[in-house]
Amino acid sequence: MSNIDTGGKKTPLYDKHLDLKAKMVDFAGFKMPVMYNSINAEHLLVRSKVGLFDLSHMGEFIVTGKDAASFVQKVTVNDVSALNEWQIQYSCMCHADGGIVDDLLVYRLPDRYMLVVNAACLQKDLAWLKENLTGDVTLEDHSDDTGMIAIQGPQGQALFSKVTDCDLDSLSFYWAAEAEICGHRILFSRTGYTGEDGFELYLKPDICHEVWDKLMDAGREFGVGPVGLGARDSLRLEMKYLLYGNDMDETTNPISAGLGWIVKLDRGDFIGRQPVEQMKADKPPSKLVAFEMSEKAIPRKDYSIFAEDDEVGKVASGGYSPCLKKGIGLGYVKRGFTKAGTELSILIRSKKASAIVVKPPFYKDGSHR
Repeated sequence: MSNIDTGGKKTPLYDKHLDLKAKMVDFAGFKMPVMYNSINAEHLLVRSKVGLFDLSHMGEFIVTGKDAASFVQKVTVNDVSALNEWQIQYSCMCHADGGIVDDLLVYRLPDRYMLVVNAACLQKDLAWLKENLTGDVTLEDHSDDTGMIAIQGPQGQALFSKVTDCDLDSLSFYWAAEAEICGHRILFSRTGYTGEDGFELYLKPDICHEVWDKLMDAGREFGVGPVGLGARDSLRLEMKYLLYGNDMDETTNPISAGLGWIVKLDRGDFIGRQPVEQMKADKPPSKLVAFEMSEKAIPRKDYSIFAEDDEVGKVASGGYSPCLKKGIGLGYVKRGFTKAGTELSILIRSKKASAIVVKPPFYKDGSHR
């Protein structure tokens, strides 16, 4: 972790992070704050009060045209036709062999679709979408023209209500709206990747500083603070929210990753449908499970997972849970070892540490609705 400028793109809030003495890291081609004070403190702030995240590194693609709906339906596994205007859907895109290109959010807006993709996958996602472009469709990359701030925590609505006159009580989880916020007309959604209630704001880069400052001012009475990527990772892990590049990639079938719930096989064809359908019918040879450490130990990515003397899998994501105060992880294990209550062990520095498969999420008291 370093604040030495080694290149990389900067979000509109880069100077703000430096002013706040954030520890900056290179992430997905951007200079991003990994933490401001401590990962544990920022994690617990989001669970108990409210935090602000700079997510301006995320990618935003705009899809328009007469055939926009059928195009988005073809390239994603969920059922886009089920979306109402202003509704949002978690989904993923698959290669023809069923491997995951990326996971994403699909926004159905009145005059367009917006696809929100992972920063690390932005260029390959864009290239893949262009390769599969058909019909009367225009695909535009608005990522560089879009800043993004997330408000996350049980006090998120109380904070946000101070800077907008939008009726937030009427906005359900995974719905979007446009409203006057901090004096600007802004698109926002009731979404997030922490397990807490919250909102994600899509902003023109030149107003990011102003909106950030006004949100911080509005949130002082609620104990608001800035939160970095370190806590974002531990927060999502406690919820068993997957991280592309760790828990899934182009070699992973959505069924193996436990994403069968977003795959709608009864809604027609999509790219990768046949191998995904086949995997569901055959049952995957290994599957992603959640596990807790039964002793004081921290699992990390690529550590080997054992059942007695047999290696049965690998850790995909692992770390310390500030809420459970123990090591937790996600890992792919062979069929037969995926049931909750199954005892496993993780090989950590040449020593096996005991673990147990649990039913996710690890943290069960999130405030999102």
